[in-house]
Amino acid sequence: MFTKRNLCFPFLGICIFLMTGVVIPGVFARQEKVISSYGPTNQDVTFDQIKTSRMAVKTERAKEHMELLNSRYDLSKKISPDVTMSGGKPIPVGPTAKLRDLTWEQLNKLSPEQIKEKDVFPYKPLPFADHSEGGMLFPEMITKVLPRLVRFDLDFDLPEHFLPDPAPAVYLTTRPDLGDIAKGQLITIENYYEIFNGILNPKQLEGLRLLLTQFPQQQFNATEDRRSDKPSLGVTCFDCHANGHSNGANHLVGDIRPQEYRHRIETPSLRGVNIQRLFGSQRALKTVEDFTEFEQRAAYFDGDICMAAKKGINVLERASQVHCMAEFLALLDFPPAPKLNIYGELDQGKATPSELNGEKLFNGKARCAACHPAPYYSDNTMHDLKAERFYKQEIVNGMMMAHDGSIKTFPLRGIKDSPPYLHDGRCFTLEDIVEYFNLIQQLQLSSGEKQDLVTFLRCL
Repeated sequence: MFTKRNLCFPFLGICIFLMTGVVIPGVFARQEKVISSYGPTNQDVTFDQIKTSRMAVKTERAKEHMELLNSRYDLSKKISPDVTMSGGKPIPVGPTAKLRDLTWEQLNKLSPEQIKEKDVFPYKPLPFADHSEGGMLFPEMITKVLPRLVRFDLDFDLPEHFLPDPAPAVYLTTRPDLGDIAKGQLITIENYYEIFNGILNPKQLEGLRLLLTQFPQQQFNATEDRRSDKPSLGVTCFDCHANGHSNGANHLVGDIRPQEYRHRIETPSLRGVNIQRLFGSQRALKTVEDFTEFEQRAAYFDGDICMAAKKGINVLERASQVHCMAEFLALLDFPPAPKLNIYGELDQGKATPSELNGEKLFNGKARCAACHPAPYYSDNTMHDLKAERFYKQEIVNGMMMAHDGSIKTFPLRGIKDSPPYLHDGRCFTLEDIVEYFNLIQQLQLSSGEKQDLVTFLRCL
């Protein structure tokens, strides 16, 4: 209960402080920062004030992030002279990770405890471009075509040569005779009907239309706290999953708090959804319909249902809209793999000795097949690699280098089309992925064995 004495005491303390500079203990108790699961839904600042605040830190945050990337990786352009993605873009080659005063052979001989103590693990979790801010972020190769996806406060961080084809090939399980239906075009709401009419049935066409329709999202919407210059109708599913595949767009997972523990998440390919049984890198949702609803109701808004209510939640009708979207997604096929037989294994008459040895290693010494069995190279479950054995838990550029936890086993079919790799994109090339697992699994592979594994992965 408040009394005159209660009310007078703080006032007296203020007067004493103003006159003498002396602080009375308890009067000016330090305000602790509140860590909340919720975002500020009732903004008390204008769009111009928000933009000014974000622009004031943009340059310095970008500099800090690029310094981190350059300290960890060789970002120069190195591409294969003879291997391309299914859409024709040359694949990047590595490894790109920089080692500190060690060779890969020397690093491989160290125990996890020694690597952690020396702080020499080359594949720590990868922070977002501005981790304290987060949100959807699109590469320049996409924003050039779709300028509505430009953020005023952040620029994309990875060079284009580490990203998928900007207009990936599209293959359908129902019409393999057609090959790549996209033929170099980025499929949008403006051209989808012309491209797919006569190939899809009406229900599938409607599903594709919805996948190409803008709906409000945390950073792209009509409110004052958006991150686009102009009010926006939002984003589409295929803004990230370009042509049903991926374009390297990234954001932070919505189901972890506080902010520094949230994982950067790379956009996975939607090819081969029909053979998958889990959806989401860590969410383990059981149907693509569940995942579609999950994305629209919460994930689009950083997992904050209050933000969704404010910015324009899109509640899809499951029996028609969600079903149509899922039906189209189930048609997206993996790219052709001419060296694989009907069992998803290498055809002995078509493969090179290096590719055959890589397959032998994949199924044997490297133990890749324990989680990635043929024909689609996924066991449709989740695994925890316990990578935190190799690095210290500390905050780097606003992100806690914490545990990854259990991650879905993504299919490896068509893997050369999908850089960067792992759920957060910390491995930029197939060579990096092989080095990563050689360390994590403590395989002691030779340099020749590593190269044979990469050669095999390019065949999938």
